[in-house]
Amino acid sequence: MKKIFYILLLSQPFTTVFAQTEDDTTSKEKKPFNSWSIEVNVGQNKAVRPFTPGYYSSDPSKYFNFSDVNHIDLGVRYMFSNKFGLKFDLASDEVANQSGSGSLPFEVKQYRIALQGVANLGRIMAFETFTNRFNLLGHAGIQVSQLTPQMGVNKDVTEDNGGIIVGLTPQLRINKWLVVTGDFSVLSNVRQHFNWDGSYSAEDNNLSGMLYNTSLGLTVYLGKKEKHADWYLEKDMLKEIKSEDKEARRRLDDIETMLSDVDKDGVPDYLDSQNNTPAGLKVDTKGRFIDNNRNGVADELERTPNDGKDGINTTSTTKDDAIKSLIEKGFVNIFYNVNQDTPNSGSTNNIYYIIEFLRKYPETKVKLVGYADVRGGEKTNKDLSNRRAQKLFNIITASGIDASRLSFSAGGVDKSYTGDSKISLDLARRVAVILE
Repeated sequence: MKKIFYILLLSQPFTTVFAQTEDDTTSKEKKPFNSWSIEVNVGQNKAVRPFTPGYYSSDPSKYFNFSDVNHIDLGVRYMFSNKFGLKFDLASDEVANQSGSGSLPFEVKQYRIALQGVANLGRIMAFETFTNRFNLLGHAGIQVSQLTPQMGVNKDVTEDNGGIIVGLTPQLRINKWLVVTGDFSVLSNVRQHFNWDGSYSAEDNNLSGMLYNTSLGLTVYLGKKEKHADWYLEKDMLKEIKSEDKEARRRLDDIETMLSDVDKDGVPDYLDSQNNTPAGLKVDTKGRFIDNNRNGVADELERTPNDGKDGINTTSTTKDDAIKSLIEKGFVNIFYNVNQDTPNSGSTNNIYYIIEFLRKYPETKVKLVGYADVRGGEKTNKDLSNRRAQKLFNIITASGIDASRLSFSAGGVDKSYTGDSKISLDLARRVAVILE
């Protein structure tokens, strides 16, 4: 327990570095990939040097020696990019003679911590050109350890070591958050007093120790992004950029929509509380025509051409005559939203005027001609324009107007507005009201 506590105590500065790194990353630009992962590995070790004559960890007459599981390590990794990162890990190794190796019996235990740089060799060497499941990481860094003999005269005597560690980690991706790994690492102690068999060196009191680790393990990715940095590609980055471009274009479209002016009165629709004023009329800052006497008819439409200069009453034209004049000139239209056959909210007043006009002039007949914009197929547009005209026909007849006074037809695409700008498309989606 003391050894484990000591290792955890040594690891605290490194974990602080990782925590600060995450805080800095959080405060800056968010990465488009997950950066954190947890790694667990189990496997075998093979002590290479130094040994006292008569001691060795494996059978020297065999090329391959497989021992019991005697190596365990747990690590946490953070990737700054999809190519480079840092890894911190803890490990435990038990080095002993193998049964039947012919070595004298011995046993030592080593606990170590390491801080290593990680290179995503699969991304650096473009593995994605031939596989999307296999990857390769390289790692190297510094390590510190404690070596304790478990038998002999030096039993329970602990020495502190340090040095470097280098390794390769093949990866096999199971899904977006789980990877099976293999690892081969070489650990070198640059200052080691014990032989791996637990004895002190009689010739050199400052040995160079070497240990091989071979293990299998699992890596679990943390985070909510679609991919971890290990598998994040440049083409994914391009997708992100394209997605951002698409969002920017959407925002520009929203601004264009806000600034559109359907009735051409100089007031954008998002500020226009009356966006169906007839062309040419003066309007206030909210897009409403000037109606000082509050009779529902623009003052300009109530004046005669001589404007009272020859003594004729300037308000002799009635509201109904004004509406009749607008219909005769083709100024009255009912407008629709995309793919809709119900009039939009801005056309409510026009429908009301048409109904009142037909009530005032019971002999008058009108024709309703539906139109669609240039988008969509010919058959679809024909059907949509017919439904618009028919639904308006139903609205008017439901108000009590005799159906015999109305007719409707499908005009299909409104060819007078063939442009693909939003304003042209808005003006094309309409039903024209025509006097017969």
